[in-house]
Amino acid sequence: MNTPSILKQFGSLALFGAILAIAGCGGSGGGSSSVAGTGTLSLQITDAAVDSADHVYVQFSGLEIQSADGKRTTLYYCEDSMNPGNIIVSADACTTPPKSKQIDLLALNGGVVNPLLQSYTLPSGHYEWIRLMVDTAGTLDSYIVVSGTPYELTIPSGAQTGLKLNGGFDVPAGGGANFTVDFDLRKSVHLSNIGYMLRPTLRMVNNVMVGSISGTVDQLLVTAGCTPAVYVFAGSGVTPDDIDGIAADPVTSATVKLDNMGVYRYMAAFLEAGSYTIAYTCDAAADDPMVDNTLNAPPVNFSGTTTVSVTANTNTVHNF
Repeated sequence: MNTPSILKQFGSLALFGAILAIAGCGGSGGGSSSVAGTGTLSLQITDAAVDSADHVYVQFSGLEIQSADGKRTTLYYCEDSMNPGNIIVSADACTTPPKSKQIDLLALNGGVVNPLLQSYTLPSGHYEWIRLMVDTAGTLDSYIVVSGTPYELTIPSGAQTGLKLNGGFDVPAGGGANFTVDFDLRKSVHLSNIGYMLRPTLRMVNNVMVGSISGTVDQLLVTAGCTPAVYVFAGSGVTPDDIDGIAADPVTSATVKLDNMGVYRYMAAFLEAGSYTIAYTCDAAADDPMVDNTLNAPPVNFSGTTTVSVTANTNTVHNF
């Protein structure tokens, strides 16, 4: 695959609400218990995968989080001086050279997650926003690998302001909040005249309110030259459309993969309970999120469009 071909794989859309919080200093940080006036927060990250990259690494150095009363906390990823090579989080700036948390987002699809925070104790109440601090100034900190060749990722304003994520959340007193952030690479990365750009499109969901859709795809539908995917749209009876920033864009998409039994399978995970329209396409590689493919060639064609219902904590099966 040559470099220009990946332009057809990626696009940029506005950042959608998501959250991230990280444990305190000294090793594991946080803690699993809470006292009066506090609760716990857990967070994990996943990805709606893309088709034509080997890896997409994003490196986080820390975050800022602001509560409804205006109190702001800064946390950092640091290397544990007592256990070199182990990454901890600290409320203090790193006293040793920081060892940021680098995640290969492309490895996190089909329900696979990377835990970012486990039962960290926070004051209960409402939180307004979070700012993720992302490393972009160095060499191979945040980068994409295409056909074995690494390319730096540029995150607009990332080095200066980080990724400010609006869309508040609540930490219940004496209870826990548990969220997943879906980092949708299919919508987030594109090739510009200055290189590969990352404009993150994030979807945050409450884990107690989500289910999934999975199933198989008949091998006869995976024809020569096919890049198979299943697109998931919010609501019933939606007419499927390509990713272009114009309604109806998919909530997420799922890559169709051949398992070790020779069966094509897909999974769209972390969907809030409700009705969804799903459709199969063989043209995922042709979907250029920078343009409306219904007006510009090549088109993105869909088949097998149907409505499915998602129930919390349940997997709904639909086979194409």
